[in-house]
Amino acid sequence: MASPFNARWGILATGGIAATFVKDLLKNPKLRGTNDVTHTVTAVASSSSKARAEQFIAETKIPGPCAAYGSYAELVKDPNVDIIYVATPHSHHYQNTMLALEAGKHVLCEKAFTVNAAQAKILCETAKKKNLFLMEAVWTRYFPLSIKVRELIQKGEIGEVLRVIADNSFGEDVETVWGTQHRMVNKDLAGGALLDLGIYSLTWVFQTLYHTLPRSQRKPPSAIATHMTPYHLTGADEATTMLITFPTTTPSNLPNQTSHAVAMTHLRIATDPDKNNSTRPAIRIQGTKGEIQVDGPAFRPVRFRVIPRKDENATEPVTIREETFPFPDNGHGMYWEADEAARCVRDGKLESETLPWEESILIMEVMDEVRRQGGLTYPEKIESTVYPLQL
Repeated sequence: MASPFNARWGILATGGIAATFVKDLLKNPKLRGTNDVTHTVTAVASSSSKARAEQFIAETKIPGPCAAYGSYAELVKDPNVDIIYVATPHSHHYQNTMLALEAGKHVLCEKAFTVNAAQAKILCETAKKKNLFLMEAVWTRYFPLSIKVRELIQKGEIGEVLRVIADNSFGEDVETVWGTQHRMVNKDLAGGALLDLGIYSLTWVFQTLYHTLPRSQRKPPSAIATHMTPYHLTGADEATTMLITFPTTTPSNLPNQTSHAVAMTHLRIATDPDKNNSTRPAIRIQGTKGEIQVDGPAFRPVRFRVIPRKDENATEPVTIREETFPFPDNGHGMYWEADEAARCVRDGKLESETLPWEESILIMEVMDEVRRQGGLTYPEKIESTVYPLQL
């Protein structure tokens, strides 16, 4: 039996999301049923100092040898690194990912992929030209729960899906908690609810209404309408609601039918105000034979239920089926996207079938249109497709 393929990771940035990702990478893959790939963290870089990278290595308990670098340029040159995990704010994804690709490294880039679709297209073109793997790190798509929901839709469990309602909102005292400089509200870091939280609402819309169709039948939205509330201190969006129409239905793609989605995000009100799943569900996937309800949070759900439509002649109540998907080895859930990236690198694939480049680009195009309608722009430098560009 062949030995598992080992992916050697370089971690670009040392913030909270990078620490969470690394802790998942270091967990035993066998405890989540993964026997064909393993992960090693061979290098970490901080843009501030080598000392910060060394501190990160110590805090996350990365076993040696693991190189520490005080610049991203040094990291991408390390011959012991196969794939770079880009964990910087959205504003820097384009520049950082281009740096890695130009150095010949495969890349897993945090969501939102970029600031705009133009940047996303260039990243994909560059990866294709250089024969490198590139993937947007929308970790939720790789959860067994998400896979099961997509399979149920494709099997016709709830009939023809005609509407999806998805919400991912945090209820915070925005002025007190985030002020003006925090990445969540700082336009210099592409802050706002849409790119940081709304991407998950759109993830559920696209993975259920779009991705469940064969690739040849997938069509972009035919109409998009949005309402946006700007944060009065910075101009970033604090609330965005999107109404999206697809010219298709799933799984049978009924003639003369469309499907609708309502995708919501907010910084002042919460999907789950008591943080105890009292206001379930966060996602409702509604079909002609019933619906699937997914409990929040939208980015890390562990439970869904299937509620069949009651037949008019039935005398007994419908049977509601609930399924729970805990995270093995007390993990956060980021290891599944890492496993996918490792398999793609091993197999010479440039993109993941679960989130192909065209779909990441399309979702960025939707967010471009949402921002256009809401009048939300970011500083020219972070919207730019010029590379290299000092931010």
